[in-house]
Formats: sequence, structure tokens, C-alpha cells
Amino acid sequence: MRILACGLGLLVCSLLGVQQARALVHIDVDLLRQRMSVTSASGGQYSWPVSSGRPGHLTPRGVFHPQRMMTMTYSIPYEMAPMPHAIFFTGGYAIHGTYSVGQLGRPASHGCVRLAPGNAATLFALVKREGARIAIFGTEPGAAPALAGRWRAPRARLAEHWVRPEHSLVVADPEAAAWGLRPWNGD
Repeated sequence: MRILACGLGLLVCSLLGVQQARALVHIDVDLLRQRMSVTSASGGQYSWPVSSGRPGHLTPRGVFHPQRMMTMTYSIPYEMAPMPHAIFFTGGYAIHGTYSVGQLGRPASHGCVRLAPGNAATLFALVKREGARIAIFGTEPGAAPALAGRWRAPRARLAEHWVRPEHSLVVADPEAAAWGLRPWNGD
């Protein structure tokens, strides 16, 4: 009788939407090596060169989860620079594709993590399917060592990449909304 009750209890829990833990894509960005390592829950492993923040524009460090994803968007503060396959992880900072592939492997951005367009598309598809945990660590080459461990995003930079969504998967951004920011609704 107890076995039947336990089995019935498990069935009810599964029907009520109690979910099992979901496996995530693990994205590790080493700022010193300017390299991203990706391990997919489905078994894929990748290692790609990146460009992080250049001096004066440090990339945030820590462990993050995707906040919103856009297949194509443009950075308003930086002359509408294209940001294909953008995965925003904190404030206005994102992992996204770049057409300046010659700069990959060294700091060149305003704080975002840039990838080759094909690699950004692969990562975007993995994260869309499996979710992600993003770990960014180390110090960009040439960054002041005293600042490396104490970095905090200045409030004024939270809106740095508030962008025009073209093909948005997730439009709502609670952090941006808290600062009174609104997306450009376009035409």
C-alpha cells in the first residue's frame, strides 16, 4: 500500500509541473587568454578566441545567466554597431558576434565578449536549447591589477548597450526596466 502511495505521489508531482534540474551549457571566458570554452549538456565541446573589454572598458567578472537573447540587434551608443546572436548576461553587456574577426584574441570591445559570427550562432543555438551558466574570470591583458578583483559596473553604464531589438526572443528586461529604460520600438 505504501509503495502504491509513493508511486501515486510521484505521478501527481510530475503532472503538477515539478521539473527536474535542467542541464546547462557551461560557458567559461578566460579574459587573460582571451578564450572561451563551451561545454554543452548534449556533449559538444568548443574553444574559441574572443575579444573582451579594452583598457578603460572592462568586461564584468562573475557567474551569470542569460537575461535576454536577440538574433540581431544594434548598439545605439556605438554608431548602431551590429551585434548578431547577442546573449545579454548583465546590464547592457552581452556575448555576441563581431565582423571584426581580425581583433579576436585580444581586448577590443567596450566590455562585451565578442566571437566570430559562426561561433556566436552556434553558441546562441546551444543556449536557446539548453540554457547557460556563464563564468567570466581573469584580468584582461593590460588591465590595472588593482582594479581586476574589485570591478563593479558603474550605474551609468547599465544602459550602455540598450539596443533596438530586431528579432527578440526575450523582450522584457527587469534590470533595464528598474532604471526606466525602454527598448526602441522602431518604426
